[in-house]
Amino acid sequence: MDSERLPPSSLPSLERRSFLRATGTAGMLAVATTAGCTELRASEGPDDVILPPPEEYDEDIAAEISHPTYGDEVPEVTVPAPLEDETITTTDFVGERHSLYTFLFTRCPSACPGLLESLRHVQHDSIEETYADDVALLPVTFDPEHDTPDVLASYEDDYGVAQDVDNWYTLRPETPAAAQEAVTDGFGVAFAENDDEEDDGNGEDMEMDMAFIHTNLVLFVNKNGYVERAYTGDPPTPAAVVDDVTTVIEEW
Repeated sequence: MDSERLPPSSLPSLERRSFLRATGTAGMLAVATTAGCTELRASEGPDDVILPPPEEYDEDIAAEISHPTYGDEVPEVTVPAPLEDETITTTDFVGERHSLYTFLFTRCPSACPGLLESLRHVQHDSIEETYADDVALLPVTFDPEHDTPDVLASYEDDYGVAQDVDNWYTLRPETPAAAQEAVTDGFGVAFAENDDEEDDGNGEDMEMDMAFIHTNLVLFVNKNGYVERAYTGDPPTPAAVVDDVTTVIEEW
């Protein structure tokens, strides 16, 4: 199993130590990985959201996690969308559309295709069920040195993204420093280049497969700018994301 698909507490020790050192998120990860062991605090969500709290949601633990979680207001972050020749700010969609964000890099061999598929599946359903104008889909790369606009366009075409539909915005910070500012400082999503080497058993060092270690996250933000769901860990089931999105649209 690829290490990126595991929660941070399950990463091999070498990778996990490197990730924690590079991102300074040891405390946050320790809190986040205990969330599944807590009791449900409430059966009803805050007034700003439609969906009820996720299973085993704990408000105190959620408050300690760096990225937005259920009921939080989306941070104001501005990132270029070069394929659309626009610059997008998260607050552009407040009052206009529900939105979904995910964070990835195109060289990723495991989790990132699943994260992208969650958004693509919503896009496909939005076209079929005629709610494309009600939702915006926004993948964000944190590897701009490799993920040029041409690379991103080809990657999304390979995965069946309908780039001619006006609800898909591919966000690309222009530099690694800008990626850090937008993704980690803005959204609170941890990522770090993986420069570790491992012994191949013959006394030779070998580079590990993953170019980055990162938090897997899909954020579903409602039209008022509040998080309905923050899907973490393994990529969510696309059908479950579609179900949550359509529930919010129908009840809005």
